[in-house]
Amino acid sequence: MSAETVFSNALIVLEDQLLSGSVQIRDGRITDISEGASRTGEDFGGDYLIAGLVELHTDHLESHYSPRPGVRWNKTSAIQAHDAQVVTSGITTVFDCLRMGSDEDGGFELGEMREMADAIQAAEKEDRLRATHLIHLRCEVASNNVLDHFADFENDPHVRLVSLMDHSPGQRQFQTMEQYTLYYKTKRGLSDEAFARFVDSRLALSSQFSRPHRDTLARICAQRGITVASHDDATLAHVEEAMGHGVKLAEFPTSFDAAEASHKAGMSVLMGAPNVVRGKSHSGNIAARDLAARGVLDVLSSDYVPLSLLHAPFVLADDFEDISLPQALAMVTSTPARTVSLDDRGRIAAGLRADLVRVRRQEGVPVVRSVWREGNRVA
Repeated sequence: MSAETVFSNALIVLEDQLLSGSVQIRDGRITDISEGASRTGEDFGGDYLIAGLVELHTDHLESHYSPRPGVRWNKTSAIQAHDAQVVTSGITTVFDCLRMGSDEDGGFELGEMREMADAIQAAEKEDRLRATHLIHLRCEVASNNVLDHFADFENDPHVRLVSLMDHSPGQRQFQTMEQYTLYYKTKRGLSDEAFARFVDSRLALSSQFSRPHRDTLARICAQRGITVASHDDATLAHVEEAMGHGVKLAEFPTSFDAAEASHKAGMSVLMGAPNVVRGKSHSGNIAARDLAARGVLDVLSSDYVPLSLLHAPFVLADDFEDISLPQALAMVTSTPARTVSLDDRGRIAAGLRADLVRVRRQEGVPVVRSVWREGNRVA
């Protein structure tokens, strides 16, 4: 006997329209979508029914694993806490970011992120997790040991996304030394002398390793069919470099020129959902809303606040006449799914996975009422 479920009297958010009606699910897949009132099934009472959110870039797991400088939490416990929060934020597919290479924050020891990935996969096998977890390797290309870290994931099919990053001073995220000084000197209490040594070291490493590491990692990803993301592109030269590396996702461009050029080149431009909710970047770069106004914002990421991924599309739909709710929610469902070739989810359509979220919003912050992953209720 196949298990069948019906959600009725819902405001269904399809990819291109809102539809009042019902959705039928059987064996974890969407089998039918019908318009009009229904007397059968679970009555949504007019609540939204949306596709499960797809999160491509979140550092949230790291904050659970290393909640304070020098502190390491139990990996399984950290994963479960992370998983619980993302699912109750409506996220049914999450790409857990794992750092490759020692960066300005010191990074993690060689093998530490491999152990974390093993813990994620063990937790899945033990049925501890409610969301689908895939891996996003954040590769600090200016690090001298990034390839050593990356080698730990040589045969891991869970790796579906790799971002190429360089957080050296004077470029990309930190185009001015004022930004970099605030982030790395003032916040860490470095002396002038210590900060000068730090800057010189980062610049030297970037000069030596950034380009060859980008080339090597992009080549490996092309061979393995892994989606490649650029990070903090600021100039047209950065975008041209990304195009040469087969980049499909432009993460957090720091200038309008770079964002527009990336979008025109067919890349999905990703910005932070917290940026949308707050109305500005926490690091002083361009505002995601300004990219939305220009029509070059394609994907949102919760980055460091999981619930922002659901909150931000409603903000955009409220504030921009030219952005409908279906268009805004596509930035966190269908577009990110397509960008990383997950064609079986991200939309409410017959034949796709029944990754679904019941959302209520009368005003202000949306509330997640229920979450289903492949037809099974997980929250």
